[in-house]
Amino acid sequence: MLRRYGLTDLSIKIGRVKFQNPVLVASGTFGYAEEYAQLIDLDRLGGVITKTITLNPREGNPPPRTCETPSGMLNAIGLANVGVSRFVKEKLPFLKKLETKIIVNVAGSTPEEYVKVIKRLNRVKGIHMLEINISCPNVKEGGMHFGATEESAYNITKLIRENTPYPLMVKLSPNVTDITKIALAVQEAGCDAISLINTLVGMAIDSETKKPLLANVTGGLSGPAVKPVALAMVWQLAQKVKVPIVGIGGIMDTKDALEFLLAGASMIQIGTANFVDPRTSIKIIDGLKDYCEENKMKKIKELVGKLKT
Repeated sequence: MLRRYGLTDLSIKIGRVKFQNPVLVASGTFGYAEEYAQLIDLDRLGGVITKTITLNPREGNPPPRTCETPSGMLNAIGLANVGVSRFVKEKLPFLKKLETKIIVNVAGSTPEEYVKVIKRLNRVKGIHMLEINISCPNVKEGGMHFGATEESAYNITKLIRENTPYPLMVKLSPNVTDITKIALAVQEAGCDAISLINTLVGMAIDSETKKPLLANVTGGLSGPAVKPVALAMVWQLAQKVKVPIVGIGGIMDTKDALEFLLAGASMIQIGTANFVDPRTSIKIIDGLKDYCEENKMKKIKELVGKLKT
């Protein structure tokens, strides 16, 4: 059921999926959604993106695996999750009760693992879309490797496209030479949308102990510090690709969200901001509605790509 937001239509369509508004919560920052159920009205979200799901359970990297940095944070969680079987049995029943759209983020150490996870998800109901993670910088196998070149990104996307009826959103890494070429490759391989950016590789050091603050040494940098990079990459892709773009990176308030829409993103994901204020996504939904109504806009998609250069 789509909610009405006054006189403004906030809905956005990607593939065959119609979202009631353009605000998603990013994978890895929102658990399996049930953790936030007492904090916000989950049914108001445009969609929930789950923690990354892999074939087998993963404990992730050893702690410490998060730390605060100027205007951001580093994480090296390492895709800790319950694995696809437990996800289907233990987590999906709650998600299926929600009115919002459910997007499952999927990763694997090998192409075969991606396919096995997806084939398991093909057999269940309650999932609307998959986000394919080919961009995680904090795992030793798989992860960013698949999104590092045009060829590998094309091959893994094409393989997944051939093995699932779900609409596909491919999540890209900024830690590459030319992100536009990789975006064009996954578009050619059959994805329905592209999300970007995943975290930038970064590190922090304790000058007193002379040790890194993360046990993994390096981690993924997120938060307001990466917003200018993310915004530029969204804009670059908007000039090249035809599929919808979902912008991620340092979105903390309505102003940030509007910037991504103007740069060419059809939707946005709220990530690090969930740790600062769990209600950020709801505040941004309300802020987008108010902005559109104040500017007498009937549909929020009128904003997409309207940057004046």
